This record gives sequence, C-alpha cells and structure tokens, in this order.
Amino acid sequence: MEKKNSNEITVKIKCDINEFYDTIEKRGFKNIDHFNLDDTFFISNDLDIDSMTTREILSKAVLVRKVTYDYKVVKLITFKKKKFDEKGNILDQQNIECNILEIDEAKRLLNAMGYKEIMHIVENDLVFKKDNVQFAVKDIVDGDKLLEMEMGFNESFSTLSQIEEKMKELDIPVYTDNFFVKKAEIELNKVLNRI
Repeated sequence: MEKKNSNEITVKIKCDINEFYDTIEKRGFKNIDHFNLDDTFFISNDLDIDSMTTREILSKAVLVRKVTYDYKVVKLITFKKKKFDEKGNILDQQNIECNILEIDEAKRLLNAMGYKEIMHIVENDLVFKKDNVQFAVKDIVDGDKLLEMEMGFNESFSTLSQIEEKMKELDIPVYTDNFFVKKAEIELNKVLNRI
C-alpha cells in the first residue's frame, strides 16, 4: 500500500481541446507522456446519499482505477482524503493506493463487502512540459476538458499560490476564477441529477 501526499490545481479549459493543444504547442510546450484513466467509484450500501452532500459522498468513496500507458498498465484500489477550506479550496490531499491484479475481481470484492458502484469516469490525459512547468490536460469522456498542475511534478513551486500565479502568467485559454475544479463532484452531480 502506498500513501501519496500531494496537492494540485485544476482549471477548466476555455476552448475546443484541439485548439487548446495548438495554443500550448505554439507556446513551446511539448507532449511528454499520455495515459488513460478508467475510474469506477464505489460507496457503501449503508450510506443515505439523499441526506449527504456530493462532497460528503465522495469522501466515503473507494475507487477502482485502471491507468493505461503505452508501456504499462497499473491497477489500483484508491481512497482519497482531502481537506477543504470554507470556500471549497483543497488545502491538502492524500491518496492511499493499493495495487491489485484484476479490476473485475476488485469490483466483486467491493460488492461482497457491501459496496455498490455509483459512478464511472473515463479520461484521456496528455502531459505537457516546458522548462520548469509541467501539467496534464484531462479530456473527460462526455465531460469537461481540464488542466491539472500538481506540485509533485513542479518542484520549483512550493505553494499552491505559486502555481496559481504561474498559471495566470502562462496566459493560456483556461479559466482562472476557480483553481479547484472538482471533476468527480461535477460528474457525480450529473449522476445524481443535482445540476
């Protein structure tokens, strides 16, 4: 089992995804990696989700995750712990991950333990880098197009404020009014018809 402490900003992209790729490549960013995420979210059958906020539901969720690169496939069960401020900004987050051998076996185990599938998100990610700045463009199938910049991959930035300032400096077509777009909350709100 692995614990990973990290924090990141996530912003929405303002334009068509191909236009965005053209823009950042013209600014000198190079595509250095790509991967696909296939996440299935499970929650306990005992949860009364009608009386819970979307964030509360997700705080109890367990993910079965498949990450596919050209060179390897990683299969995990993941639990995320996040600390938020009063505005909903993510102050800190921790992922607890356990490698698994088979996705379907993990899902069956969770079902046997009293968990049910609540949501499935698939995304295609391209990682770009220029100088000391690296970010992932997240193309969520039937969802938003996002940019995520993680502190762990941008070691020259030691605070989220520094990453936010750098994002504004880059002057690329992203919205900078919300640096903590929460894709899982957006997608779960759709599933639960809370939009």
